[in-house]
Amino acid sequence: MVIHSFVSARINSSRLPNKCLLPFGNCNVLEHGIRRAKENGLNPIVCTPSSNENDLIAEIAMKENVPCFRGHNDDRLRRWLNCALENNIDAFHTVDVDDPFFDPEMMKLSFLTLLENNLDYVEPTKLSSDGNACVGYSLKTSFLLKACSLYSEGENSELLWNYLEAVEDRKSEILVQSKNFSSVNARLTLDYEEDYWLLSSICRILGNQATRKDVDDLLTANPNFKNINWFRNNQWKERQLQPIEPIINNNL
Repeated sequence: MVIHSFVSARINSSRLPNKCLLPFGNCNVLEHGIRRAKENGLNPIVCTPSSNENDLIAEIAMKENVPCFRGHNDDRLRRWLNCALENNIDAFHTVDVDDPFFDPEMMKLSFLTLLENNLDYVEPTKLSSDGNACVGYSLKTSFLLKACSLYSEGENSELLWNYLEAVEDRKSEILVQSKNFSSVNARLTLDYEEDYWLLSSICRILGNQATRKDVDDLLTANPNFKNINWFRNNQWKERQLQPIEPIINNNL
């Protein structure tokens, strides 16, 4: 089973500038995300905006010998859609370089759930969505086409769940939190300087190839470690949970 992983990255990040280029173990954050996907049986395609500032991301993808798709600057959903259509991909899983210690096994389970249950999309576990950052979305291209048809092209679709939930009669599930996978309640996504302190420290201790179990075991053995950035989680969640009404385009 081929699992295409769309690796989203962009240079312009307001809270932590150029975060995908920050040093991370023996590489930078973007290179780490690409290599982690490749080394765990996922098929990465880097998805980045077409603006010139992201040329460096395309250069890194070429150096890592993976495809790079350039699309809308703000419309992430349509960027994914056009990438899938151009590459004749029926379904894919999302990988965000903001989540450097994503769990490939959970991603495979998510993708299998999408196919076996004949769903339109599979959401991350609640724990992952709350900042644990271990798994992304599994999506069918046919469904994404419906979602993108409901709003004006170019709209900022960064908070993507608002747009997915606008589709009537959608078939979706939240990935079940299995005891076999990550269960540590910690903030392991990269948005703020304090996030980088924690994540880069974990990488320095465990190395780039650390499994998610390695990370969980480290945080379980050192419960105060996660306090480095936990206070940032409420700020991040407030932004993530901000309701957005997609601008429905009735002419589409």
